[in-house]
Parts: sequence; C-alpha cells; structure tokens
Amino acid sequence: MELDFISQIPGYEEYEDIYLSLLERTFKHLKLKCDPILSVTFVDNEFIHKLNREYRNVNRPTDVISFAFLDGEDDRNLILSKKGPVSLGDIYISIDKAKEQAKEYGHPLRRELSFLFVHGLLHLLGYDHMSKEDEEVMFKLQDEILPPKEK
Repeated sequence: MELDFISQIPGYEEYEDIYLSLLERTFKHLKLKCDPILSVTFVDNEFIHKLNREYRNVNRPTDVISFAFLDGEDDRNLILSKKGPVSLGDIYISIDKAKEQAKEYGHPLRRELSFLFVHGLLHLLGYDHMSKEDEEVMFKLQDEILPPKEK
C-alpha cells in the first residue's frame, strides 16, 4: 500500500498513519487483493472551491473531492481481482470544511477527517451516492469501515 500524504496546512502529519490504517481496514473489509497507490492532500476552502468549480461546475467549497484514475464497472472489477499495484487516484480534503462540519455535527475533527478519507476512498473504488440505492450501499460501507470510536 502506498499513500502519498500532502498537507498544504501544517499540523496534520499524524493523519498519514491514521489514513494508512483506514486504507488497510477498507481493503480488508471489501476483500480487495490489489496493492493500492493513491494520494491524499489537505487543502483550504479556497483551493477546493477552485477544484469544485473547475471539475464539477459547482461554485462553492466542498469537503472532499476524489479523482479516480479507474472509472466504470469494468475498472472496479479489475481492482477487485488484480494482485499487484493499482493507481487509484487522488483525494483532496478541505481542512476548513472538515472543521466546520465537525463543529456542526458535534464530533471530533479526527472523526470528520477519518470519515472524509473513507468517503473519498470509496469514490476511488467506484462507489457513489447519485441514487438512493447507491447512497444506501456507500453509507453502510462507511459505517462498517470506520472504527466504532470514530463514529
């Protein structure tokens, strides 16, 4: 497993180990065989706003954006069955939004940042929440993957 962790905002270095643990937990839970390669970058609202506007045509900051290198059902099946390294993509997480949401939801920042990583990772693995059925599947997986103390 290879996780390139980049923080444009100092003070969050501990999340590299937390995210590696969540990555392993996710792959074990989903029984995936490949050796994932991905990056996660902590950014501010200004940076993620630009990404959201440019790539999703949404003119506001968001909490997490994932850019999957493999897309579509055939690619997901490749991920599930292939042994060896597979480049999954990039995850961008807004520290500003994470702080806002942690306060809004009344839970620790660590929980929010863990949730956002798992959410972004599931997007890289082909899950989405565009339909009610897909949302139920993805959100159930998030709940199963996050450790009890992180819920």
